Amino acid sequence: MRRVFAHEAVILMEPDADLQAPGAAITVALCGHWEHPPPCPLASHHTRAERAGERVLLRTLFSTEPAAEHVVRDRINTALSACQLSGPDGTITRWRLEHARPSEVTVAEMDAAERLTDC
Repeated sequence: MRRVFAHEAVILMEPDADLQAPGAAITVALCGHWEHPPPCPLASHHTRAERAGERVLLRTLFSTEPAAEHVVRDRINTALSACQLSGPDGTITRWRLEHARPSEVTVAEMDAAERLTDC
């Protein structure tokens, strides 16, 4: 039975850099491409990015079988450690990973977590 997990990271990005690029990189790592038909093959997921100057807090919620949790987290960390993504127009967005770690799903994220289990 699938469970919902949370993973958080702090990255550093130029203030005008594409805030969606790190989440897209995570989607590529988990699904093969940022545009794909549902469902996500390994883990249904959603990444939220909040910018504070050059620091960006990323929160990824994902739903997967408990036995696959470590695989999903490894792929997220690998995607963020690559520190860049080439977008559909060829523009390269860069960032620097400050840290990434497992986190708990917050009360505020419960509705989103429930939607992920339905995917």
